[in-house]
Amino acid sequence: MDHLGGIDASFLYLETPEMPMHVGGLNLFELPPGYRGDFLENVRRHIQSRMHLAPVFQRKLLNMPFELANPVWVADDDLDLEYHIRSTVLPKPGNRAQLDHLVGRLHSSQLDRSRPLWEFYVIEGVQNPPDAPKGTRRVAFYSKVHHAALDGEGGAVLAQSIMDLGPVPRTVRAAPPRRPMDHDTYGIAELVGAGLKNSVVQTAKLARALPSLLRSAVQILRPAPGDSPEDAEAAAPGPANAPKGLKGALGNQWFGPRTPINVSITNQRIFSSLSLPLAEIKHIGKSHGVTLNDAVMAICSGALRHYLADLGCVPTAPLLAGVPVSLREKGNTEMNTQASMMRVSLASTVADPLERLQAIRQSSLAAKAMTASMKSAMPTDFPSLGAPWLISGMASLYGRSRLANRLPPVVNVAISNVPGPKFALYLAGAKMLTYYPVSIAGHSMALNVTVQSYNGSLDFGLTACRKAMPDLPQLARYMQAAYEELRQLTPSMTAAAEHAPAVAKHPAPVTKAGKPARPRTAVRKAAVVRATAGKTGNGRKAVARKTPAAAPRVVASQPKPALAARTRRAAVA
Repeated sequence: MDHLGGIDASFLYLETPEMPMHVGGLNLFELPPGYRGDFLENVRRHIQSRMHLAPVFQRKLLNMPFELANPVWVADDDLDLEYHIRSTVLPKPGNRAQLDHLVGRLHSSQLDRSRPLWEFYVIEGVQNPPDAPKGTRRVAFYSKVHHAALDGEGGAVLAQSIMDLGPVPRTVRAAPPRRPMDHDTYGIAELVGAGLKNSVVQTAKLARALPSLLRSAVQILRPAPGDSPEDAEAAAPGPANAPKGLKGALGNQWFGPRTPINVSITNQRIFSSLSLPLAEIKHIGKSHGVTLNDAVMAICSGALRHYLADLGCVPTAPLLAGVPVSLREKGNTEMNTQASMMRVSLASTVADPLERLQAIRQSSLAAKAMTASMKSAMPTDFPSLGAPWLISGMASLYGRSRLANRLPPVVNVAISNVPGPKFALYLAGAKMLTYYPVSIAGHSMALNVTVQSYNGSLDFGLTACRKAMPDLPQLARYMQAAYEELRQLTPSMTAAAEHAPAVAKHPAPVTKAGKPARPRTAVRKAAVVRATAGKTGNGRKAVARKTPAAAPRVVASQPKPALAARTRRAAVA
């Protein structure tokens, strides 16, 4: 009997209609010239032949009697493949804004828990860009799987089971026939006994680990080192050129500042995406002595500074990012959740982009050191007796009481970076061009930024509550501008760009009438000037740095809201 682990089960108990707990992805595929057959039917046949490679496809949850303990996984003997793999068509012209809008709508609905917890959508009618190879056409693929079934790295394992390295699918050994005794049939007494036994085992494990767990809890709950350079260097020794006097970690912050994106959310989602060249961002990190993750968080921080300023919100304390930390052992390919979270300061109060980058590096080092010291003590399972009632009740009460509108947030935004393949993948003969993650927004944290590296590109997936962030594509444009700003401040970027792999670009923005829209160059220039004007932390006089007048790669999915509406939203802060 395969019991659902404590962390996995918590995603079930925390789920409410306003807060669906599934993750997913948006992929663009290129069908080769002369592609034969119906892609939807080809995908169904292809996945049907691979389902035995990933247990998530053919198992569903069976609840314990009276919900005394966590559910168990059982085989689904009546899988309806037409239900799980569906098709839809974009209205003309089928541009990226329409595609992102559709993904936001599809991501808003909960999965049916009486079935295996996954759904795939083949999306036709996608507009071909002008530079697409002759004779090819584009098709999109949206997937969603409940977080109780897998985490980010488990999703990579799932992708490997259905993807191929070339247009000709590899030969896969057929699934062995199931014997009658393999079918999962359990009586009430057997389920209750198994649930109680599992709880006793987990209680014993927790009791043995309790001393080290309490020490770790004290470390993670207390504020990080203070403001002095000595404290910062002791907590997180960084590169020699790290700016002095900046906060080394969270700057003694118990909570993040309240902003318009840290509120109670609704069940409606909005999605936006952009792609940035992986080689150039790696070069930015290497040139400044930081990691790729640090550079990604700096891009998010710079964008959020401008986005919140547009709403009239200028926090006096740095924004805090919740960053997932994998607890998965090397070589572990189980499709369950094995992760925790650390808090990292985004140094959003630092105006200079390079000083902000170094401050993020210092905070990240301190958070990683703290997490490493207690990683072995973090449980991936725990006693579940009564957990369904207790956790579900607390989650429902927190959402309905709208406490998120009044309490300071533990973190302001979730930022996750998932490493992916460095080569092209194929599905049923179609070449995958993008790998945009679609993730979870929550009460008090209306924005989730998840990044996936794929074939020389960093693909950003922005998932948010539509009510809290109706203009999410504007944040994606600010991310593009923040990247360009760091790029201009990094030496030898021109040489690095010559060797960078080609990245699929987004089409230029269009108006409702379908005509090319004017790029928001002036807006980006003004934002960059505001961020770099005045004095910097080391006494140098900042110079206004201009951003190139290239059209942004992200298309807004709807008009910018009226000023009056944005002023009302800003008042939440």
